[in-house]
This record gives sequence, C-alpha cells and structure tokens, in this order.
Amino acid sequence: MIENFTKERYPELYGKRILFVCRETYSKPLWFLARDLKATNEVAAFYIMSSECTYNKCYYNEHTIFEWRENLPDVKLYDVADICEQFVTGIKGSKDPSDPVYLEMLEREYTHFKPLGLQLMASQENTKHYHYRKYWPVTTDAENKYWLELNYRNVIRILDDYKPDIILDTDNAELQRTVLSEVAYKRDIPYATIEYSKYGFYKYPSFQNSFGIDPYFREMYERANALPSDDLNEEYAYIEDFRDRSSIMNKEFDGSVTSQYERTPLIKSMKIMLGKWNYFWDQDHTAHNAARKKLSGMLYAPTRPYLKYYLDVERIKRRLLVPNKYFEDPVEGEDYVYMPLHLIPESSVFVKASFYVDELNLMEQVSKSLPVGWKLYVKEHQAMLGERDVSFYKKAAELANVRVVQLNYYKDPKPWITKSRGVVTITGTAAYEAALMGKKSIVFGDVPFSMIDGITRIRSFEDLPRVIRAFGKTDNIHSAAAYIRAVKEAGNEVKIFYLMDEAEEIFAGRHEESEEFDRELEVLLDFYEKGLENYKLWKARS
Repeated sequence: MIENFTKERYPELYGKRILFVCRETYSKPLWFLARDLKATNEVAAFYIMSSECTYNKCYYNEHTIFEWRENLPDVKLYDVADICEQFVTGIKGSKDPSDPVYLEMLEREYTHFKPLGLQLMASQENTKHYHYRKYWPVTTDAENKYWLELNYRNVIRILDDYKPDIILDTDNAELQRTVLSEVAYKRDIPYATIEYSKYGFYKYPSFQNSFGIDPYFREMYERANALPSDDLNEEYAYIEDFRDRSSIMNKEFDGSVTSQYERTPLIKSMKIMLGKWNYFWDQDHTAHNAARKKLSGMLYAPTRPYLKYYLDVERIKRRLLVPNKYFEDPVEGEDYVYMPLHLIPESSVFVKASFYVDELNLMEQVSKSLPVGWKLYVKEHQAMLGERDVSFYKKAAELANVRVVQLNYYKDPKPWITKSRGVVTITGTAAYEAALMGKKSIVFGDVPFSMIDGITRIRSFEDLPRVIRAFGKTDNIHSAAAYIRAVKEAGNEVKIFYLMDEAEEIFAGRHEESEEFDRELEVLLDFYEKGLENYKLWKARS
C-alpha cells in the first residue's frame, strides 16, 4: 500500500480522472496503483488486447483483466471486446467494410506523430510480412483498414465517455496505444508512458508513446550540455568507471534471456514446452476458448502453429548456441563494423524505426557502404535465437564482406564494441554503450540517446559511406554526461520488470505484498508525478 498519497506530494496525480492503459503482464503493477489511488481519484482502465478481454478466464488473463473485474469492481473497465465482434462480423460480410470517408478524416486529423500506415506497424497482428512468428497470418488491406477504423472509433468513444485528465501507461506496443496517443494529443490530454534511457534502471516519461524524442526531454539535455564540466562531475565519474569495467551489460537484463549465453539444459527445454502445452490446454479446452480462435486468425493466434513454432525455436536455439555452420568466430585484428540484431518484432524497432524493420536489407546497405577491406560483423540477439529460420543467416552470409558471428563467443557486449571500428544498430543499446566508450555509431530511429555526440541518426542510405568512413574514437564525454544528467532529472530508477514479476507472485498467492514492492510502486508513482510536472512546465513555455 502506498503511504502519504497527498495533494501536497502528488499535485499532478491527486483528485484527477486517471485512465490506465493495460495489456497483459505490463498491467499488473497498475492494478496496485489503481487500488491505492481510487480513494482520491476517479480511476478507469482500458484493456487493449483482443484475446485478453474476450477469452474466458484462464492462465492467460486470470491475473490481468480478471483481477480488475473481480477484485476492483468499482473501477470502470473499457476494452476492445465490442469492436472484436464488429470486426469478425464486418470482415466476413463484406470484401472491404471500412468507411473511406472516415479513414480520410483520420488521415487529416490524427496523424500528428505518424501516418496511418506507420500506425499499423505498432502491432505484430498486422505486420506478419515483416516478422517470423508464423502463428500470425498475413492480413489483407481490408482487414488492416477496418481494424484501424474500429480502434479509432472505440478510443474516441472511450475518451468521450470517461473524459480523463491524464492517461498512464507502462509500454508502447500495439495499435491501440498508437491510436490513443494521437487522439490524446488532439485533445491535449497528457498521456505518459515509459521511455527506456539505457542508463541503468532509469526511465523517463514519454508523452508521444516513446516515438521520437520528447521536446521537453530534448530541452533538458540541451540545458545539461551547456553546463561546465565541473557541474557534471558525478556523470563524468560514471562514464570513466563504465569505460574501465570488464562487463557493461545493463543490470536490468540480469536473469533474462538477453543475458543468456549458454544452452538451456534439455530437461528444462522439455519442461518449457510442457508448460506451453498445459497453458494452451487450459486456454482452449479447460476455459473453452478454442471456438473463439476460429473466428479470426488476426485477433486470436491459433494454438497449433504457436506450439509448433516454439518447439522449432527450442530446437534451433540448441543448435546455434554451440559451434555450427551458420555462425563463425571473429578474426583477431580484422577491421569490422559491429551490427547486433534486434528481437523482431519489438516496439523498439516497429514503433521507433518503422521504415527500417528489414534487417537483411539493412545489412545489404551497410555492407556495400564499407571501406574496402572492412567486414560487417552481424550478431544475433540472444532473445531472437531460434525465432528466425536459419535461411536468414545463409542469406546474410552470401554477402562477401559479412560475417555472421557466434553470438556467445564473448559473454558481454564490450569486446564486440571495443574491437570494432564502430557500431550500426536500428535503435539498440549498443549505440549507447559505444557512445559511453567514446566510439562512433549509427542508428535508424530517433531514440533519446541519439542526441549524444558520436551517434548519427541515418535518414538516407546514401549517407552511410560517409558516416562509416568517419568511424573511430570521439571526444564526447561531455555530451554523454549531459545525457545522463538529463535522464536523472527527467526520470527515476523504475524497476518495471521486478514490479511485473512480483505482482504475479502476489496475485498467485506465492508472496505477500512486501515493503520493497510498495517502495518500488511509490517510485513508479513518483515517475509519473515528475513527468507530468515537467511536461506541464514545458507546455507552459511552448
């Protein structure tokens, strides 16, 4: 329970109409905030995932939307259930049930951040062409347009009905969030979600669904960058310590698949698959959701392809974490550019860099831009291992100056970066890490750390040769220190993954709600309060 929730301490969060945006695991900490804030606020929640709000109670949703339905009955709930039914009926009854006049209005009125085509990139449901998750079908243009229209109608109806003062969120993935950010902007409703700074556990609030760099945060960075070096002593010391470390992987990834460099024991892999089998048996048969999955493959991923897919993932992963014919070792002393791949699909690419989601195409463009004699070292993301077909690596290796390297040759990103001439990544952490080590890099999206000197945001492939030729060391410690200062001023050390995991343990009855958990909830609340205050000040100056 959060103590001392007073108007004096939380003026931006007290006595307000708050709408929480909820999806799956990310909704769990918000349940506790709603429980504690509803005494002094009007509180509502909007569940945005089709399956989550329409399935009967099962393992999948018992500790998400059903926790709200059953244990916070006085909190108003909105969802997408009605438009799911409309979609299924409409798409079966017509080749194209969308309203072209309404869509033209959306194009005029609700494309402040992105055009409609890019808004659809926020969900893996509508982007099967761009990713490898075979359990999602390829959608038609009619399906995409109709689902976009229905979501706009639904979001506008919800905001008309509830009239929130503020909207609070913990993630940026899915079409509904992209739509909500456009409508909220149009209505001047602050919509705060989490932006990952890459500096430790620090995150800061974004008010544009973490797309691009929030203007208020850019101002903070520019003010910090104008400070004399003596005012940034703490940040300078952090960077110098970072450069001396043998391991630089962010502690936030400890225990996650991102930090996994060894094979999972076979017995554990078998238990993982058994767990998935039990999960879907509960979902389809015990809870009787199998019939709903037949209504629309776009809204409800079918079970058989899902199970087969992840069986293949476990099998391929085991092949690739030991010496194999697809990955090769680096060559000592070779000049190379380091290109770590992403988890695809993920919002850090599909939301932040929607034009650059085809990583094979990026490899082709970078490889042809390298100076003669240089190589491009492509390393798979640990969390992606097994999700791509091995044909992807074969195709990449056909490029004469590309090496697809063994991802666990080193057990940390640092040696890959320090031995390289520079880094190329779509929006990844490696560019931030390279910048802190005084090495140049390239990104393809407007991530916040791209403001640091030495990181170049590419907007045309034709710029690649010039920028790559300039790779090397750079004296950017002041810029990097200014970025860290801005992050600390704008954000908090929000341990969102701890909060999600511990909330599940509490809901499942395995843990009691602890003082530590409540302290971290308070940090999340402070995060929103600070963000709303900073946003309000920026709006007043604009």
